[in-house]
Amino acid sequence: MEALLGNIYFWIVIAYFAIVVGVSFLTRKVASRSVADYLVAGRNLGVLLCSIVVAAEWLGGMSTIGVSENAFEKLSFQPILYNVATSIGMIIIGFTVAKHYRRNNVHTVSEMLEHLFGIQAKRVSAIAFLIAYITLAYVQLQTATSVMSSIFHIDWLTSVIIAAGVITLYTYIGGMHALAVTSIVHLVVMIIGLGTAAVIGIVNIGGFGQLQELLEAKGAVGSVYNPFGVSFNEAFSLILGGVLGGMAAQASIQPIFAARTPEVAKKAAILSSVYIAPFGIMTAILGLIAATGVYSIGADAPGFTAKVAMTNLLVNPQFIHPVLGGIALAGILAAILSTVGPVNFAVVTIATKDIYHGFINPNADEQKVLQTAHRLVIIVSLITIPLAYYFKAGVLDSAYISYAIRAIGAIVIIAGIYFRGWIDVFTVKLAFIGGTIAVFLCIIAAKLNWFQLDKTYGAVLFALAALAFGYIRRKYFVKE
Repeated sequence: MEALLGNIYFWIVIAYFAIVVGVSFLTRKVASRSVADYLVAGRNLGVLLCSIVVAAEWLGGMSTIGVSENAFEKLSFQPILYNVATSIGMIIIGFTVAKHYRRNNVHTVSEMLEHLFGIQAKRVSAIAFLIAYITLAYVQLQTATSVMSSIFHIDWLTSVIIAAGVITLYTYIGGMHALAVTSIVHLVVMIIGLGTAAVIGIVNIGGFGQLQELLEAKGAVGSVYNPFGVSFNEAFSLILGGVLGGMAAQASIQPIFAARTPEVAKKAAILSSVYIAPFGIMTAILGLIAATGVYSIGADAPGFTAKVAMTNLLVNPQFIHPVLGGIALAGILAAILSTVGPVNFAVVTIATKDIYHGFINPNADEQKVLQTAHRLVIIVSLITIPLAYYFKAGVLDSAYISYAIRAIGAIVIIAGIYFRGWIDVFTVKLAFIGGTIAVFLCIIAAKLNWFQLDKTYGAVLFALAALAFGYIRRKYFVKE
């Protein structure tokens, strides 16, 4: 019986993988025509498709494994603030920078900074963004790995390699076209699969009131449905990082670069918020149900971590029928693939356009750049596999290294567009170099008990200080 159930989960997930890779092959011919076709889908996405790709990128490993893991550990709805903040951030992007990005026909955020401040700003920001996105790429790969290991009961390293292989295959084949088309499939599957599981879970557990009582017995204090109840400081950090991190988020903004017109870019950014906001509630509910202990999730087994709590819940036939559980697992994989593909592709795009074509080989022709992009898809996977294997900290916590660095970019870009006279290339370089160092200094300081300052706060405070210093320097000490 157990083998049969395993086969059900296996075949549902394998069928889903086959669909995703099959769609990628269908887009291969279009994606191979030019660099613009491969990296930004020929800049031809309409409002609906563009908004779906943006939302699908956000609704990934952090919205699923990250939120459920955090809810399981904190016995709280606090992690849903990740989705709420992201949704608010996309609305702000729609009304502020989306049209500017698309109007300038850029491929990357660093190209936008080059347009505003020159080549030196592009180079220093590209390196900072590359650090941010390699971090995010390996974290997203970890989330895919946690699902694979739960479904197939295989070791972590094998799961990492399988997950990386599937992601690399469909990104390599179809580029942004593949990511755009598969995002529609991903979004439908993730909402149906996880939405059904969350509803079944609440009904079976006896409602929200009963869930509250069960979690109180596990040590929850106050209402578990109050996202600010555990720690206001942590909650506000989630909001700040989510709002600012989106404005310079290569992976989620790349579809905006691919929008048909600047107006389409604006509308798509705003519309994406409608899909993003509610999603974290579903996975937080499943994380909380897993935390009640009502259903067996293997918490006493060697090697158990909160990362696999939700996926272990979904493979428990006492909680949900195996077919529905398989669909829900496919929904998690859909969410993860819809993010990790664009995240890996963001690293590829930054490395291709900003670093290789930006200053290693600026005279490379179209075909050479396209070949480099294809090769980098494989190289990125080879880099992220060992990182995903060896570094296993909390998903949301690790991912916010990326958000903190991107928050620097958001502050600089907003200042460059709307307060151009306040900022110059010196200030940009100071903000990125110092802000990135501040992120890792905050992490090290917390580990060594020197001081406690959230890495997002550290990045934002240093970036704002750099802007103030740069303004004073330019106004009073530098002669134009």
